[in-house]
Amino acid sequence: MADWDKVAVVTGAASGIGRAICEALAEERIFIVVADVNRAGGEDTVSRISSKGGGGRYVHLDVTDAYQVEGLVESVYEEFGRLDYMFNNAGIGMYGELYYMTHDHWNRIIQVNLWGVIHGTQAAYRVMKDQGFGCIANTASATGLGPSPTAAAYATTKHAIVGLTTSLHYEAETFGVHVSALCPAFVDTPIHRTGEALHLDKELVLKQMQKQKMMSPEQFARIALKGVHKNEPVICPMPLRRTMDIVFTLFPSLHRKLMRLVCRVARQAAVQPDQP
Repeated sequence: MADWDKVAVVTGAASGIGRAICEALAEERIFIVVADVNRAGGEDTVSRISSKGGGGRYVHLDVTDAYQVEGLVESVYEEFGRLDYMFNNAGIGMYGELYYMTHDHWNRIIQVNLWGVIHGTQAAYRVMKDQGFGCIANTASATGLGPSPTAAAYATTKHAIVGLTTSLHYEAETFGVHVSALCPAFVDTPIHRTGEALHLDKELVLKQMQKQKMMSPEQFARIALKGVHKNEPVICPMPLRRTMDIVFTLFPSLHRKLMRLVCRVARQAAVQPDQP
């Protein structure tokens, strides 16, 4: 620990927002535990950290396994004597109409997106409450702040993360622990390409998304760290958050039209299911 002022654990750190957060943290004399199921991507993140003069190592982690997550957090604390940051960022995407969702689909996305965050939050909070400091940041999404037709399962997990995180935010502040929900939208990350599309032409969906003005993971990582340091309960790019609040609250009829447009656009990319 002599070479580093602080230590962080980042899950889902092999690509996208997780990787960008690691690279941003590397500039702050923080040793970073890069946790992911993707070894090649995780080791590449470590190389990027090193190139910035930071320190880190890759650890294989399945966030759906509570014992693995608890074991990692405990081992980091035992080694460094502290845990300053826990970024619960691992997640998967899933898109399509609710009609086509099966129990297996629900189970898979809830296990990763929601239980993975619960496991990391629970383990880190125990350590941080006892030590009297620390920051927990849980990656939700702008879909966790309002309706998201054709992505109901994904939105369900993200709404739950916002509820978990903002509730703990006020419980934890008494003990010196900061807790924030990260709510990105239209960030150019692999989750859009790797997400499971249920009876949708993914290429058509991606083309529609690319028409949006996408933020880079590095841009969002800077916003995220600034908000975490300020202990903001919900961290969302302000123009987006303000627009969502205004449209959703003050112009409900316009909001309904926008949501119906989302449905129409998605259905244009629909693929007919195989007939039995």
